[in-house]
Amino acid sequence: MARPLRIEFPGAIHHVMARGNARQAIFLSDEDRAAFLDGLGRVCGRQQWRVWAWCLMDNHYHLLIETLSPSLSRGMREVNGVYTQAFNRRHGRVGHVLQGRYKAVLVDRDAYLLEVSRYVVLNPVRAGLVADVEGYLWSSYRAMIGKESPPDWLAVEATLESFGKTPGRTRNAYARFVKDGVNDGFDLDATVRNQIFLGDELFVERMAAQAGSNTREVPKAQRRVKSLKAYEREHKHRDAAIRAAYDSGTYTLPQIGTHFGLHYSTVSRIARGVDRRISSRSKT
Repeated sequence: MARPLRIEFPGAIHHVMARGNARQAIFLSDEDRAAFLDGLGRVCGRQQWRVWAWCLMDNHYHLLIETLSPSLSRGMREVNGVYTQAFNRRHGRVGHVLQGRYKAVLVDRDAYLLEVSRYVVLNPVRAGLVADVEGYLWSSYRAMIGKESPPDWLAVEATLESFGKTPGRTRNAYARFVKDGVNDGFDLDATVRNQIFLGDELFVERMAAQAGSNTREVPKAQRRVKSLKAYEREHKHRDAAIRAAYDSGTYTLPQIGTHFGLHYSTVSRIARGVDRRISSRSKT
């Protein structure tokens, strides 16, 4: 199976998540959690990262990382590799701690940066571990609101700038923003496009084009450089756009139908030329 696409460039924002092997716990103690954060901090310094949000759950973690240099893959190998070795030494274990490769989603900074930062720190609340986000000790939230000293790699000032200029008020506004997200219904997995992009169709096109020839090495679902809207723009008639999208082999009939507001059976007839054949026969 092809490996997931990694698009790396200076200033890219990535939501990174990794689970424990067989969904087992990857943090058994506060010592484990502190060791993970220490390792993350070292990588941030070496690879020129800053972290917009983080959260350590029992069997997985979430990071929202900005790579000021294009080094996500290199840095994550170190984050996960060093932690795995140290974890196994501490607990007298061998073998894998994390399940496969980490998952990384490229985030549209303008549209989703704050939304994902909120999503990350709300994980313990949505999982029912705490009633209030402030009660969870192992996320970036408490440092953001001034309850703990932040590490120098956490983007506290950059985050709070979005909520005003007065320090006390910006923290309060950020806190309200996060708590308002508890019931907002945002589903990150359902919003991600082509498995690795969080943004609109133009963002997907721009990022996929930036990946260049590397797209040949990734699964078909991640190779959709051309969006359905692009097919629509390129073809004068709707049916021609539908046939071109279907012929590309990268979109299903229901996906095309949803975009054009048609039932998939209608799309099927158009895509396979049935409507044209029927029309031709009716004229003879």
